[in-house]
Amino acid sequence: FISAFSITLLTLWVVINNDPWYSPQYAIPLLGMLLGNTMNGVALSLDRLTHEAWQQQEIIEQRLMLGDDRKTAFADIRRDSIRSGMIPIINAMTTAGLVNLPGMMTGQILAGSAPVEAVKYQILILFLIAAGTGFGVIISVTLASRHLFDDRHRLRLDTMTEKK
Repeated sequence: FISAFSITLLTLWVVINNDPWYSPQYAIPLLGMLLGNTMNGVALSLDRLTHEAWQQQEIIEQRLMLGDDRKTAFADIRRDSIRSGMIPIINAMTTAGLVNLPGMMTGQILAGSAPVEAVKYQILILFLIAAGTGFGVIISVTLASRHLFDDRHRLRLDTMTEKK
């Protein structure tokens, strides 16, 4: 939410620059698109992070025993988790306009806007979604990976299980 909301505010103040900046005509659809895509990326990255932590538990603990700190021992998993969270928006950006016509662009064209203006707004939206997803994925993976270790750099996967 923090990454999507901050990107939305920045866009409303700087890029769109309408008066008032909080006009629901712009704020609600923009925040909705950013929130939906950011949540998708964050969910995928956290799923990958927890899955890989369980699978590679022994490798992580061996790295810790050999003297690595928690950041170094967990770096590969964090990088893979961030990459998997960014895959949906990267795929959407590669096919937009060629294979599929995104909904916002199609809606603007059907409403009578010039196709060039619709394309400009769609490119803006795709870049904003990529930025919001990137920030959200990095923040969530960093916080979640920090939660998997204690203060003494020990892997604590029991923090992911339900407390009885």
